[in-house]
Amino acid sequence: MLDNMRPKATFAANLKEFTMRTLALVLSFLAAPLSAHELWLEPLNYQIASDGNLEGQIVNGEAFEGTRLPYLPARFRHFIAFHDGNGSSVGGRPGDTPALNMSAMGDGLHVVVYQSTPSTLNYANWEKFQKFADHKDFDNAGAQHLERGLPLDDFDEVYIRFSKTLIAAGDGAGADLQTGLETELVALTNPYTDDLADGFRVQLFYQGAPRANEQVEMFEKAADGTVTITLHRTDDAGIATLPVTAGYAYMVDAVVLRVPSDAVAEDTGAVWETLWANLTFAVPDA
Repeated sequence: MLDNMRPKATFAANLKEFTMRTLALVLSFLAAPLSAHELWLEPLNYQIASDGNLEGQIVNGEAFEGTRLPYLPARFRHFIAFHDGNGSSVGGRPGDTPALNMSAMGDGLHVVVYQSTPSTLNYANWEKFQKFADHKDFDNAGAQHLERGLPLDDFDEVYIRFSKTLIAAGDGAGADLQTGLETELVALTNPYTDDLADGFRVQLFYQGAPRANEQVEMFEKAADGTVTITLHRTDDAGIATLPVTAGYAYMVDAVVLRVPSDAVAEDTGAVWETLWANLTFAVPDA
């Protein structure tokens, strides 16, 4: 009798250990601040079969390198895949990795969007904030900070990530769209079907309106993992034309810096708020 019960007992013990490890993993990610610069969606494959799976990682880091995060509903407000104008929530279980794992919704271009919940970041000293402001081209941030009578050390920022990725299923035909994110990068070019000789066009929005004369940062990743970073600007219509090369993966990033509302400031203690728009895609080999 006891011998017959051993496999069941072993299974139960293993299941308990797995459950505890999964819970510990989930709690560790919930507790840890995601303070590195970018958060992006990185598909395992940017091009898949029409009946294939959309699979991708949520990555937090810098320069196209970072930590892969599991599927954690407490970390996001929206996680949706769009195809041909129709949206479907990305499902999963807490701890799942890759976080994006769902069947393609048909032949054509898929647009996957992710909006994080707010997180806070502490600036221990002024130099750290000034370095960030300089990098993201916020020329008047320092003057505004002083005019508002804010401290020069030990102050907080609250931030939200708005990330998108473009995945081609089958022929990859279709177009990106405005999905309603508060800040958003919208591809005006389909990188999988359009002629890219004159570049890849992207339009930057904030609260539904184009953002003119704003900095856009582009990260270009080669097959060997080498990353090249270039800075660009939007025109009067909020459009930036980016030079791209066949066989490379790309990430485009733009940031809004603003004074938080009274409600957000009271809730978080933050004196600044940032909204991060991010878009990833790949250009097929010629």
